[in-house]
Amino acid sequence: MATESGAVWAIDIGDNSLKALHLSASGGAVEVIGFDNIQHGKILTGTGVKREERDELIALSLRQFVKQNDLGNDDVIVSVPSQNSFARFVNLPPVEPKRIPEIVRFEAAQQIPFDIDDVQWDWQLMTEPGSGEPSPLDGRGENKVGIFAIKNDVVSSALEHYSRENITVSYVQMAPMALYNYALYDRSDLGDSDNQAIVVLNIGAENTDLVVCTRSTVWQRAIPMGGNAFTRAVADTFKLSFEKAEKLKCTAAMSKYARQILQAMKPVFTDLASEIQRSMGFYNSSNPGTKLSKIIALGGGTKMRGLLKYLAQSLRIPVERPDSFTKLAISSSVSAAKFHENVCDFGVVYGLALQGLGLGRIESNLLPRSVARSMAWAAKAKYFTAAALVLLLVSVLCLARTFMDRANYRGNNRRRQEIGSVIGTARQTSRKLKAQRDKAPGSEAIIQKGFDLFEYRDVVPLLYQTIISSLPNEKNNPERKELYQAFTAGDVEKVRQIPRKERKQIFITSISANFTGDIAFAGFSGADFTRGGGSVKRGGTKSFDEFDEEEELYGRQMSQQYQFRPTSSAIGAGGGAVEEEGIEDRAGFVVTIAGYSPYKNIGELIYPTGVGDDQGRWGVVTRLLHLDDIADGNSPFKLYGTTEVEHFKLEKGVVDLDAEIPAGIGLRERGTGDEGRGTILIDPMTKEIISKVADLDEDGKEKIDRQGKVIYKENDHWFILNVKFIWKDAPPAPSEVEEG
Repeated sequence: MATESGAVWAIDIGDNSLKALHLSASGGAVEVIGFDNIQHGKILTGTGVKREERDELIALSLRQFVKQNDLGNDDVIVSVPSQNSFARFVNLPPVEPKRIPEIVRFEAAQQIPFDIDDVQWDWQLMTEPGSGEPSPLDGRGENKVGIFAIKNDVVSSALEHYSRENITVSYVQMAPMALYNYALYDRSDLGDSDNQAIVVLNIGAENTDLVVCTRSTVWQRAIPMGGNAFTRAVADTFKLSFEKAEKLKCTAAMSKYARQILQAMKPVFTDLASEIQRSMGFYNSSNPGTKLSKIIALGGGTKMRGLLKYLAQSLRIPVERPDSFTKLAISSSVSAAKFHENVCDFGVVYGLALQGLGLGRIESNLLPRSVARSMAWAAKAKYFTAAALVLLLVSVLCLARTFMDRANYRGNNRRRQEIGSVIGTARQTSRKLKAQRDKAPGSEAIIQKGFDLFEYRDVVPLLYQTIISSLPNEKNNPERKELYQAFTAGDVEKVRQIPRKERKQIFITSISANFTGDIAFAGFSGADFTRGGGSVKRGGTKSFDEFDEEEELYGRQMSQQYQFRPTSSAIGAGGGAVEEEGIEDRAGFVVTIAGYSPYKNIGELIYPTGVGDDQGRWGVVTRLLHLDDIADGNSPFKLYGTTEVEHFKLEKGVVDLDAEIPAGIGLRERGTGDEGRGTILIDPMTKEIISKVADLDEDGKEKIDRQGKVIYKENDHWFILNVKFIWKDAPPAPSEVEEG
């Protein structure tokens, strides 16, 4: 039953999303050449979703799928859910192979719990004729047969969605049988005999398919419990709507109410594990010689935090969630990373596609013959229409050509007039073009003036990048590699495993860089401070009475020509500025950096003493002093005057809400727990307290020293670093330009 084109589209419409997989088979290798996973606008089985709205949501998803993917002439195979289908495996008495269909029809009428005329059914031999267990009557092998059925109205309703979007369906298969095809083809841990079995557990939104797989047999059960049960538990506990409860469930891992959310879902965890245990127990009692070795967990429900671990502990059997398919190659035109993100959702469509390629163990097809014929004719109708349109178009073109030739024959005089008009228009256009070319020099000057604004646009971002690269990071502090990698990945648990005061991290809350024509006489700008919720501005170096008009002119020129922000001059009559020997070009930037650090000794991270050439112990300022060494002598900046307070200033202190601290540190919250009371500051990522708080005893009361004063516990420390950088490649000052 392999597809003629060598490729097939498999589609599974679940309650939460539409999953599709495009596979091709060539030379015995199966390759992914396309896939899609389209989320519905709402969960189809969510609270308040009526049938009409459900049909519209499915139509929208299919419409988006058709728009995003080219189905071409490849066959399409679709699934129907297990709760709407019927599967039974029976042993037939040993008979001649030609009599098997007759006996199967009789057996189907007995086994299927509906009128045989009201269902679409199919059957398949699960063993070779006569190779089953010996019959106790004559010793000949029995024939094991699988009988599959679905009600006509159910399959017709499912196929109607595809018909509306002009999708021709070639095969219809039950989802559990597709999972069996996947397990038999892709899972190497499935034993060679029927004495060892694996369980494929597909946890959907409303139902969970449990499929027990051996080499020659399959047993399945639909458990009426899925992801929606967890959502309803959250909704009932927190008095939320279904949609809000679903969102809260999906973000439970990052929520500060994670414990309460998991507690609300715990009864559902228990019920699901009990149902799975009951199903596995029933199978074991019916097949005592078969051992269940492993559970393969698939479906969107497996993404729920802690579920698989809970099932493994409760069922006492290994539970595995695959992150790849071992026998499936991925085409270079497909995003491998995005595909692996959706692997757990693609179990059903993988099994469907294998059947479409002729590689599946189960090959039954529940597509109604009448529907197949009508869809085939519908697909051909467009070709008939296209042929009629082509014939009509050819006729119209022939007729139009006749009239066109006749008009050309009679209209030569008019054509000459038109040609003369075109020539006149061309000459006029040529004159206008020449006039525009004469204006070119003036236009080029205007354009060049506009481009001048961008000549030094990368200088300030490069300065910021230089400063940020000098902070503690994986390159500068390799011994803390795990900390920086966990922080970058957003792994809060791994970050919190390292004591906060041992984390060599610096968080910048503000940074400013102001251009100056002469950094020797430039003052620092103030940093924004906050105290008790209010904001204040602490001023920097004050201006003196005298100033260098030439340098002031230089700053204004840079501001106007290159959009730099100038700093105020601070030229003292008696000095206060120290020029470094050998520095002729004094243009540069005045920089103010504010931030905080959880490390126990913030000075060690910023400007340690006695570190020499030991780069592993360098601080931020140490690295800034060695920019040429780090950048192979090519750094456009040089740190200036670190030995003079007029040019270098470092302030630091404890993060204390009762004192002035730089603005932007942490998040304000109302502390109610054992670690802090009143208004506190917390880390935006790890939610740890970073401000100074009262130390509490075991009873949660504030500790008091012998003088009756409250004992406080210091946490993070803040800093403000004022530095100056020489810009080696600065454009010449106005006086230098005039002299040149």
